[in-house]
Amino acid sequence: MIEIKVPTVGESISEVTLVQWLKADGAWVERDELLCEMESEKATFELNAEQAGILHIVAKEGETINIGDLACKIDETAARPEGAAAAPAKTEKPAEAKATPVAAAAPKAEALPADVKATPVAQAIMADKKVKPNEVSGSGVSGKILKNDVLEALNKPGIKGGATEISRTDRPEKMSNLRKTISRRLVEAKNTTAMLTTFNEIDMTNIMDIRKKYKDGFKETHGVNLGFMSFFTKAACIALQEWPAVNAYIDGDQIIYHEYCDISIAVSAPKGLVVPVIRNAESMNMAEIEQAVVTLAKKARDNKLSMEEMTGGTFTLTNGGVFGSLLSTPIINIPQAAILGMHKIQDRAMVIDGKIEIRPMMYLALSYDHRIIDGRESVGFLVRVKELLENPELMLIGKDPVKGLLGI
Repeated sequence: MIEIKVPTVGESISEVTLVQWLKADGAWVERDELLCEMESEKATFELNAEQAGILHIVAKEGETINIGDLACKIDETAARPEGAAAAPAKTEKPAEAKATPVAAAAPKAEALPADVKATPVAQAIMADKKVKPNEVSGSGVSGKILKNDVLEALNKPGIKGGATEISRTDRPEKMSNLRKTISRRLVEAKNTTAMLTTFNEIDMTNIMDIRKKYKDGFKETHGVNLGFMSFFTKAACIALQEWPAVNAYIDGDQIIYHEYCDISIAVSAPKGLVVPVIRNAESMNMAEIEQAVVTLAKKARDNKLSMEEMTGGTFTLTNGGVFGSLLSTPIINIPQAAILGMHKIQDRAMVIDGKIEIRPMMYLALSYDHRIIDGRESVGFLVRVKELLENPELMLIGKDPVKGLLGI
């Protein structure tokens, strides 16, 4: 009998939550087949079968277990059932599959939209009964559609998720480890830093003109779209090297200054906010930054970020503008000393050379720890970011090309 225990997933993590078993107790499993999903305070991961055999479940779904605790056992001496073959990952429990005759049609079920998750059995029933995803309310983890959700929708057509016309039901739901960590860190940031926010605004005309003019050639050359994040990351890196206090943090009675820029990018993932890190962003070109952003964002959406990819940033960028935020005061991502908030681009009337013109404007917000960053540094940093973004050519050599030519 092989014992499968909860592996170590990070130095500071002592416990995890068992989210869902992907195989039923007593089921035959193949070597390396996915057994269950687990969630730590920072990421989601899966356990695999170390050998083929009969699965004996020990830990229960929803249970919080410590690192090193026994999750399940596999009887590798058991005889392989007749006709047993390697099962696809994340299959529905056999007990449930037998209860629904259409489960065998799962492989033929139509693919759901990328943002809709459903178990194979639920997907098969939906395909067989012509049930649309928007007609079902998923009750599984992160809104995943389960078999019972589809059956309930079929029993009460026209009422999403089987809900009554007027409902006053309260639905308690246990906080995930990730959500508890987000809660703890945000409160800690508010309670342990002297946080202050300063604001400015950017005229996005030049950046938008550059994107419009060069986006097709950029995509053709580098295989990635030209977005705003590379401009902001590049500008932030230049400004951080000129204002090192913004790129520092407090360690006891010392201030640790970084000579590199590891930029954390706040990303909204299915299970909550995560902040993956672009290492040495100051040495990257625009295409490399865009590719890193795409890669990390995809991993975040798929809950595939590793611990290493989410730790060690020196400065954070967060873009509330993608959700329509016009102005906000972002909270510092401790132990970092500052965070730059980007917002919605909105056409506004601006006075340019004595004339009123319509310009695409964005508010910027820099929240910072006033214990190590004074007003001079915070305002100077934000003004420099504004200057670089409104004159993108400055980012090439860090100064006006003519001044560089003249050596002034």
